Amino acid sequence: MKIAVAGKGGSGKTTTCAVLARTLARSGQTTLALDCDSNPNLGISLGIGEDATEHLISVRDAVDAGDEEHALTADDLVERFGVDAPDGVRLAVVSAIQNPEPGCPCCGISPEQLLGQLARPGRVVVADFEAGLGTVMRLDANPIDVVLVVVEPTAKSLEAGRRVAESVQKTGVGRVVVAANRMRDDEDGARVRTAFPGLEVVPVPDDPAIMDAERRGVAPLDAAPNAPGVRALVDLADQLLSRR
Repeated sequence: MKIAVAGKGGSGKTTTCAVLARTLARSGQTTLALDCDSNPNLGISLGIGEDATEHLISVRDAVDAGDEEHALTADDLVERFGVDAPDGVRLAVVSAIQNPEPGCPCCGISPEQLLGQLARPGRVVVADFEAGLGTVMRLDANPIDVVLVVVEPTAKSLEAGRRVAESVQKTGVGRVVVAANRMRDDEDGARVRTAFPGLEVVPVPDDPAIMDAERRGVAPLDAAPNAPGVRALVDLADQLLSRR
């Protein structure tokens, strides 16, 4: 099962990706989380801490600088540039580097290609895509199961999310689900549903506990497991698993 988490920067997609990955792992799924963002912070949201997250980034940067060996295969990439996160999730940083070698599995392959190479029976791959449309638009040759479009009820976020959803629908590469983050009232709900007619919209309430966890650099799933926003994301993961 392959899940891509996409949307505008700041919409909450990294937190969403982290809660999804750990919830899926808790259900017994072998789960791989890919941090494809140019500003990779998925490790913090997963709960490995700031120091371990920074170490993963520094190893990745060392490849770019020529101070670290390149990975030979996609699986070697996960081993070399990855770490075990809570609940058995394997996290790998696969963001682009500045000086890629053509054909190199660890720097000359795109995140959407990695999704295909790393997917296998019995494994769930959850990818935190870079903000914007770039990676999503390259998905046409790499079908996936679900593109989770994370939005918040602001005009800019909804417009960015709408473009992502339209691109996925146009190419038919996967099922689109909208995670409507930071929802405060019925007006917010109506605004999101109007922006995504005919698509499945999952509301995630505005939750100060999530923001507090993010400010402290800890995983919301650890800091506030019963907070309404966290529970909504846990339920979303269960829904995706049951409908795969």
